[in-house]
Amino acid sequence: MPTVVTDDSVTLSYIDEGTGPAVVLIAGFCAPATTWALQQKALVAAGYRVLALDRRGHGASEAPTHGASMERHGRDVANFLTALGVDEAVLIGGSMGASTVWSYVSQFGTDRVRAIVSVDQTPKMVNSADWSNGFYGLTDANRTTFFDSGIPSTGHGRPQWKSVPSLLKLAFAMRSMPKMASPDTAPMKALLADHAAQDWRATIAGNDRPFLMVAGRDSQFWPAAHASESVELNPLGRSVVLEKCGHAANMDRPKEFNTAMLEFLDSVA
Repeated sequence: MPTVVTDDSVTLSYIDEGTGPAVVLIAGFCAPATTWALQQKALVAAGYRVLALDRRGHGASEAPTHGASMERHGRDVANFLTALGVDEAVLIGGSMGASTVWSYVSQFGTDRVRAIVSVDQTPKMVNSADWSNGFYGLTDANRTTFFDSGIPSTGHGRPQWKSVPSLLKLAFAMRSMPKMASPDTAPMKALLADHAAQDWRATIAGNDRPFLMVAGRDSQFWPAAHASESVELNPLGRSVVLEKCGHAANMDRPKEFNTAMLEFLDSVA
């Protein structure tokens, strides 16, 4: 895989395939860039250049002990676009990858952004009086310890076994099972805690580019209503809910997700 080096000397790996308008794919917590394999194929076939980034600590990228924050991950996206000379791209993020996109926008604006797709990521994970679409059970009272033992089972959403056929299809496309990063290292625990503390609603409200919020109807982590309530913050947004779909929407329902993704990209071309 090709690599770039960030301004704090961390080597990031990425996939680069296709020609045409650039689409940057950023996977979620612990997931490698290769988990976008079925989207990569569809995007290249539709005439796009796919740039799938392994964030620091993920996939084939270097895993330093520093920079375990959403601020730094957003800056890494800026470094990545600069290194590749990308002047305009659609940014698509899954789960924490979507938070990485909002982090980039909050720091660097949208001069290089054509449009944004958020894949089943609530903009605010902590539930509060003004936001009930956070991570099930997560509140200010328990936020500092909630993820101490990893991501807890919520008792909500699609049973994991129902996703097995889709995961096998993805593994076939990848020619292997995706190699997930360990969530148990100190940097990854710090990253998850920082991710959980963020509130991107103001960033979404101030965003001046078209954006699509995709939700899995049966997400294991938060209500699908996060998508429709997020687009109420900004008239440039639209939302779609994928039925019989868990949190990892692009993996759970790749055909339906790809249709929604490509229709949105066509509309903002």
